[in-house]
Amino acid sequence: MSPALLDMLYSRSCEGCGMSMTDEAGCLCWDCQTQVRLVQVPFCDRCGDPVPGLVSDVFECAWCRKAEPAFDWARSAVRYDGAVRHLIWNLKYNTGLWVLDTLAEWLVALWKNAPPSLQQADWMTAVPLYARRQRERGYNQAALLAQRLARLVGIRFRGGVLRRSRPAVSRTRLTAAQRLHNVRGVFSVPWPSRVQGARIVLVDDVMTTGATVNECARALRAAGAAAVMVLTVARG
Repeated sequence: MSPALLDMLYSRSCEGCGMSMTDEAGCLCWDCQTQVRLVQVPFCDRCGDPVPGLVSDVFECAWCRKAEPAFDWARSAVRYDGAVRHLIWNLKYNTGLWVLDTLAEWLVALWKNAPPSLQQADWMTAVPLYARRQRERGYNQAALLAQRLARLVGIRFRGGVLRRSRPAVSRTRLTAAQRLHNVRGVFSVPWPSRVQGARIVLVDDVMTTGATVNECARALRAAGAAAVMVLTVARG
């Protein structure tokens, strides 16, 4: 059954504002689509965190200079606010698998504009959930995004590369330093031979301070990965 016919039989509502949708593709109305903020220059050349004002040269933020991230670089497609926040919340906590196409489209656009070294990547993986949390949710949203992106851009996806030893805790009130400590040692690589010498793309839904993806990258590099490049849908 065609999408147009489905729209005639079942009305669609915008995931951002709840208004009825007719001609719009995806899950956001035209108004909400125009309010989605792309992550654009200037941003940190290492972690991709946007900065205000004008930057005329290659810029590295204070966090990256101090923390020296284990990943080669990280980039995000859109800012984590407004309708974007609602879409990702639905995916994570409301079984909102219907938003995957829209989120994957943003990742594909990000892929096309990422640093050139991305084209030398060997394969793609995702930030893992704790096993019990994944059983409760029924899926790992980061893995679903990575699988879809991998298929769209023509690169291999490998699951089960990383393992999480304990569940995430609420980090909304933690400082950046506390977030780093909170995930220290959480991730491991069960089979290091699978990653030795590999140039890996690591995918997640949201990057805030970078603590989670950095700890994943640390585990991958310790297991012998040659490079770790991070792509996320949104940047907090």
